[in-house]
Amino acid sequence: MLLKFSEWLVYSVFKMERGEKLAAALDFFVYDSLKILFLLFTFITIIGVFRSYVSGEKIRANLNKSGLAAYFWASLLGAVTPFCSCSSIPLFIGFIKAGIPLGVSFAFLITSPLVNEYLVVLMAGMFGLKITFFYVFNGILLGVFSGFILGKMNLERYIAEDIKDRGENAEAEEKFPDFLSRIKFGVKESSEIIKKLWPWLLASVAIGALIHNYVPEEKIHGLISKTGFFSVPIAVIVGAPLYGNCAAILPIAFVLFQKGIPLGTALSFMMAVSALSLPEAVMLRRVIKLELIAAFFGITASGIIITGYLLNYLQGILK
Repeated sequence: MLLKFSEWLVYSVFKMERGEKLAAALDFFVYDSLKILFLLFTFITIIGVFRSYVSGEKIRANLNKSGLAAYFWASLLGAVTPFCSCSSIPLFIGFIKAGIPLGVSFAFLITSPLVNEYLVVLMAGMFGLKITFFYVFNGILLGVFSGFILGKMNLERYIAEDIKDRGENAEAEEKFPDFLSRIKFGVKESSEIIKKLWPWLLASVAIGALIHNYVPEEKIHGLISKTGFFSVPIAVIVGAPLYGNCAAILPIAFVLFQKGIPLGTALSFMMAVSALSLPEAVMLRRVIKLELIAAFFGITASGIIITGYLLNYLQGILK
């Protein structure tokens, strides 16, 4: 239905000629934008309803466990919260104030922008279930082990004194007297996320449409051949200064993959843009010192690079 609508709009209403690059790019843009926005609204609402049943006390109890279990629960919590890197920081600060260990808090902060429910839906539609499952699995592992390493480095001295382990509790949990209130919560959460995300999403789809229809595959292959083995770290270095949500960057990563860029290189760029950004560093500087920010960025970037190389190695198997 969406495909028929986009074709009707481009070729009947706008009266553009089939075969023209601009018409094809506009068709791509309209169809993908509507599809992504529809999927986002639907599935964020559904997950929001499910999340309304989760107790905050149970979450805090699991995050205060010893061993890798706490890192796993923090990473899993990050995977089911629909936040970008900057939106995750207030909750990260809340964890620190509530006495959650530093490494466990970082496990959440790392995974939260990399994996979430709407990214899984969109990624499965674009890349397929195998690649999506492997990406999600590695995203959670990246949070677990990066958080674990940061936790073992004893970096608590780099936390700002005014927020350090006050043992504060989270705000009072929202009450849901009936199922309708849970649905309203899901719709509200979905609407708020889409309001923040849609400009970045449309811009990303527009860039993807232009790349898809105007950039020859030969140029892409030539660029990759020049960077060769170093394409993954270069993708991370290029992506890190930028800022965007995984779901917004995904269309660009998918088009680059279609154009011949290796899977791991394309997804490493997406992960770097979403998990490492200058706005995030600026916001973190309020609560932690530069030494800890550098350790966080360095360890996370290394994990993304390793994931990228692994995805490139397994690309043929995952297709």
